[in-house]
Amino acid sequence: MAALARENICLTKPQCEDAERMYYEKLSGAKAAPESLSAQIERARQHIKNSLECVDGLAQQVGGEDMALASKLSALELENRQLKKLTDDLKKMVMGLEGRVASLEGGKKAAPAAAAAKEEDDDDVDLFGSEDEEEDEEKARITAERLKAYAEKKSKKPALIAKTSVLFDVKPWDDETDMNEMLKAVKTIEKDGLTWGANKLVPVGYGINKLQIMCVVEDEKVSLEELSEQIEAFEDYVQSVDIAAMNKI
Repeated sequence: MAALARENICLTKPQCEDAERMYYEKLSGAKAAPESLSAQIERARQHIKNSLECVDGLAQQVGGEDMALASKLSALELENRQLKKLTDDLKKMVMGLEGRVASLEGGKKAAPAAAAAKEEDDDDVDLFGSEDEEEDEEKARITAERLKAYAEKKSKKPALIAKTSVLFDVKPWDDETDMNEMLKAVKTIEKDGLTWGANKLVPVGYGINKLQIMCVVEDEKVSLEELSEQIEAFEDYVQSVDIAAMNKI
């Protein structure tokens, strides 16, 4: 209604227009025709209609301003709620930081107390020996004696010697090779850790026999490859040497 009061409204404009028209007709000498009752009623209705339209326009204008004001108020309320939430979050964060600072300060205060307690415990230690230390020394001496006795006993026990049983196939050049001389030549090979065993002649074909001879060797002392080369060195009798079988003992 305040906006309506500020507007310049002319509610008597139709009457003014009629009076102006009659004035100019009088000046011109024209005689105004008497107005009928129906014309007067129609003119009054038109005046009322014009007045109502003017009032409706003002009401719509006032309503638009009220809606704009209500929208601004809603926006302010929303902004106020957001600011309040942000303030609450900041308050919680500050309280959490204060709690952490307080706990850290408490830990720093507890550290000197723990150090002081440790120093007191160190003061209680007997630096000049005690009965507990004497007992520990006695236990250490007994343990050392037992370990020494075990080591001596273990050193006296004979070590296990790894041995291998080997069967050689010694092949001659032909059927005219003297197999007895071949056997004698092979057995002339003597080594520490080498022991010759049983032997026999095995037919190969076309009247040719091969010599199978067994031996036992100590793995750390005798090389089978070197022994095979020594047997092959008897070129007058031996064509080739192969290991037919071998077993660990």
